[in-house]
Amino acid sequence: MPFTEQKGICQRIIPCLDVANGRTVKGVKFTNLRDVGDPVELAERYQEQGADELMLLDISATVEGRATMVDIVRRVAERLMIPFSVGGGISELSQVSILLEAGADKVSVNTAAVQRPELIWEISQACGTQCCILAVDARRNGTGWEVLVQGGRKGTRKDALRWAQEAVELGVGEILLTSWDQDGTRQGFDIELTRAFAEVLPVPVIASGGAAGPESFVGVFTEGRADAALAASIFHDGQWTVGALKQEICKSGVKVRQ
Repeated sequence: MPFTEQKGICQRIIPCLDVANGRTVKGVKFTNLRDVGDPVELAERYQEQGADELMLLDISATVEGRATMVDIVRRVAERLMIPFSVGGGISELSQVSILLEAGADKVSVNTAAVQRPELIWEISQACGTQCCILAVDARRNGTGWEVLVQGGRKGTRKDALRWAQEAVELGVGEILLTSWDQDGTRQGFDIELTRAFAEVLPVPVIASGGAAGPESFVGVFTEGRADAALAASIFHDGQWTVGALKQEICKSGVKVRQ
């Protein structure tokens, strides 16, 4: 029996919208960004296609030293019925409250949490662990993985798995795990990385970086033991719709919502 059937739950498919200057963009390994459309229009399109959730990441907010895109969050919330998460530039609890009030269901933190881990505890205590996602941008480093911050621009020499374990103890309810080595390559998820986290952590792990065809999703769900998988390029470029992808995944015995 496939692993996903044993769990008895449906794996989630989550389109990701990387936003810079009010537009959805996509690159390879966080660089060479290209414009792929309006984030509000894309969010609505992916909901219609059957996305389980959406992830909006303001990828320039931290680098530019500003708060994340509240106006876009509000506009997306007006159009969506499915849950969506927001990340990028979140460094204070007050910002979290503003985003949740604007309509976001969860927030994702990365750089600010690495700099000040207490932020995780503050969010989880005020809003609940279910609202707090830790985004871990991981780059292979010898036998392990190093945490990257500043939108993948800066290494920390911090062990990614140990950091995720610490964050869970502080109150993180979910891990968004992005393989810097695979990001945007369409060469498949990093199965080894995802499994290393999923087998140890007691919270859901969202696999990100390298999404390709249905076989890559089946692999990360079964071998990688991910609870959800995030993708951008294959949806933005029309290579796959969410619905068509789910149909193919189902043929392999992996349970996804239809």
